[in-house]
Amino acid sequence: MNNKTVIKRQGLMRVIFTLKHTFNGLKWMSRFEAAFQQELLLFSLLAVFALIQDITLSNKLILLASLLFVLFAELVNTAIEVVVDRIGSEYHELSGLAKDIASASVFIAMLITVLLWWSVLWA
Repeated sequence: MNNKTVIKRQGLMRVIFTLKHTFNGLKWMSRFEAAFQQELLLFSLLAVFALIQDITLSNKLILLASLLFVLFAELVNTAIEVVVDRIGSEYHELSGLAKDIASASVFIAMLITVLLWWSVLWA
């Protein structure tokens, strides 16, 4: 055990530092992750489209939440890829499997989004 004392932030300071890390992650994703950049662009366009539709507020929120879910899945996918890459660059079957499963989660999130948009706007 080292001699450094860990100070746990509480209250507003904890929220401020959490937001700082959140924005750092979003900034990195926006600058360096092509898939996230594309999904963020699509989110922006579809969010405007959803908001101008003549549907209930709850349906608009369902559409927006589905788009946010895709961004969430991409964040988790990239986090898993970064951790796997940090562990080592040599091929390992489990590393590849972890990346494949994380990628599949983004695909499932996109399928959920398509189904929700279809059910709200066209069903």
